Amino acid sequence: MKIAFAASEAPVSRTARAALVERYGAVPEAEAEVIVALGGDGFMLQTLHRTQSLDVPVYGMNRGTVGFLMNGYSEGDLVARLSAAEEAVIHPLSMQAITMDGAAHHALAINEVSLLRQGPQAAKLKIWVDGRLRLEELVCDGALVATPAGSTAYNYSAHGPILPIKSDVLALTAIAPFRPRRWRGALLPSDAQVRFEVTDPEKRPVMADADSRSVRDVVTVDIHSEPSIAHRLLFDPGHGLDERLIREQFA
Repeated sequence: MKIAFAASEAPVSRTARAALVERYGAVPEAEAEVIVALGGDGFMLQTLHRTQSLDVPVYGMNRGTVGFLMNGYSEGDLVARLSAAEEAVIHPLSMQAITMDGAAHHALAINEVSLLRQGPQAAKLKIWVDGRLRLEELVCDGALVATPAGSTAYNYSAHGPILPIKSDVLALTAIAPFRPRRWRGALLPSDAQVRFEVTDPEKRPVMADADSRSVRDVVTVDIHSEPSIAHRLLFDPGHGLDERLIREQFA
C-alpha cells in the first residue's frame, strides 16, 4: 500500500511520523493511495483542504487533544487498519465575503462558516435564505452555518444541534443572541443559499471565518454547500462519523 504521512508541527506528531515512515516507508502525497494525517482535528482540516484536488482518502491518527475526526494512534497494525477502514464522504461549504472596500473573498469550510463581532458592540445581522429575508435583525455576538461533520464543533458549543452525517441539512445557529431573545437558529436544506448582511458595519464591524481563515470588515457573506468537492475520510470499523455523532448526543 502506497502511504503518504503528514504531521502537524507538534513534536509528538513529528516523532510519530518518523517512526511510521521508518516502519512502512512513504511516498509523496501525489502518488499515495492513502494519506495518514498525524495531529489533531485542526490539522486534519488543514490536510483535507490542502489535498482536496488529489482525490485520495485521508486516515487520521490522533496526536492532538479531542481528535473527533481522528482514529486512535497505533504503530503496529496500520496496513490492516487501512485495509479495513470505512469511508465517509463530506462536502464543504463555500463562502464569499464582500468587505467594506468592495473586495470579494472566497474560502471553503468543512466545519462551519461563522460571523463574529470584531469590537465591543454586538453585531446586527439580516439573514436571507434562498433570496428571501427571513430575519430582519439579529443582535448577537455572531452566527454560523455548520455542516453535519462540523455540527459537534463550534456549532455545538453555541448550543446548535448535532446533525447525522448523512442528513441533507445545515445548521444555522446564533452565537449569544440578544434579540430576538428566544431565537436559537434553524435547520435548512443542504442546498439552501444563505446570506448574512451586516447592518452598520462601520459602527459594528464583523469578521467572517471559514475553518479558521478569517476576513475582517465584511458587509455581506454568502454561504452554500459545494457538492462538487468531496472530502474522503477513513475510520476504523464501528468508529465512523455516524457512530461518533450519535455517541456525542449521549455523552
